[in-house]
Amino acid sequence: MKRIQFTQEVANQIINYNSVDAFYRKIMKTEEPTSIGLIYIEPGGVVGMHEAPIPQLFIVVQGEGWVCGEAGEKMVIKTGEGVLWQQGQAHESGSTTGLTALVIQAEHLHFT
Repeated sequence: MKRIQFTQEVANQIINYNSVDAFYRKIMKTEEPTSIGLIYIEPGGVVGMHEAPIPQLFIVVQGEGWVCGEAGEKMVIKTGEGVLWQQGQAHESGSTTGLTALVIQAEHLHFT
C-alpha cells in the first residue's frame, strides 16, 4: 500500500489565464487521453477565462464558488454540484470563500 498526498500543499499554482490564488493537483492520467485532478481556489481566487482543450467535468467537492462562460454571467456552484464544458467552450471559475473541485478531462465523457 502506498499513501499519497492530495492536499493543496503539493499542488502546483495555476499561473496561466491571469489566474489568482488557484492551484491544481493532478490525480492520474490514463493511457487514453484522460486527466483527473483537483483544483484548489483560495478565497478571492480565480482561474481565468480559457477554452476547454477537451470536454471537462468540474465537480465541487468542498466549498462554494462560481463559474461562467464567455457571456460572463456567473452561476453559483457548491459542494456536490458540477458543470460540464465541451471542447472549445470558454469558461472561468472562482470563489469568494474558497473551493476544491475534482476535474476530469477526457475526449469521451459518458454519464449514466
